[in-house]
Amino acid sequence: MSTPAASQALAASPRVHALLTRLHAASAAQEKSLSQSWFYLKRLFAFYLFSRAWAPAADDHMRDKFVALDQDKCQFMYLAARASGALHIVEAGTSFGVSTIYLALAVGQNVADQKAAGRTASGRVVATEKEPTKAARARAYWAEAGDEVQGVIELREGDLLETLDRDDMPAQVDFLLLDIWTPMALPTLKIIKPRLKKGAIVLADNTGKARPLYKEYLDYIHHPANGFRTTEIPYSGGLQMSVYLPETD
Repeated sequence: MSTPAASQALAASPRVHALLTRLHAASAAQEKSLSQSWFYLKRLFAFYLFSRAWAPAADDHMRDKFVALDQDKCQFMYLAARASGALHIVEAGTSFGVSTIYLALAVGQNVADQKAAGRTASGRVVATEKEPTKAARARAYWAEAGDEVQGVIELREGDLLETLDRDDMPAQVDFLLLDIWTPMALPTLKIIKPRLKKGAIVLADNTGKARPLYKEYLDYIHHPANGFRTTEIPYSGGLQMSVYLPETD
């Protein structure tokens, strides 16, 4: 019998695997519902017809929605973080904290690898969430996941343009996940960019499905002067991977 893809990709306890399976199923059910499909369609119409990317009523609609990164994307993200040895990760757009579990597993395991090699190492995932009820749900799921992830995550509640623009951020950021309201992607990147190490990975979700909404971000990330090398990964909705490789004198 073949090994499930999740077990092949992700090193985690059975408890964490079971939790993630349950959360991804709940998120997928929401995303496939007619009401959610209609919500996304209305959002695109509002953008094309009125240049309106968001409306206050949308916050109310999304308050109980997972909008979690798809499971296959999470597996890719975890492996990319493990392969790059990322120790300090920023997640813009935590929601219920599903993708955060993958990032925290990667950081914890990378730290353990460093220590096993006789090096002093520490790491953390700086996660962001504006909605207090979502932050509470995320913390509850991390507690359910247990010590494999809980001690690695620092959740910052509030406006991420403020919570990420502080002196207590990691001096060097190895990995940035942008899974957030699309107009916030570029401002977030610009805040984090001075801390990105050379070779840092930046992932942006739904860059295919929401491409018009990402225009400013995509224009920036593709401009050679800004130092990124980028490819589009053909997952559902699109997933863009960029590597920060600025020219040095």
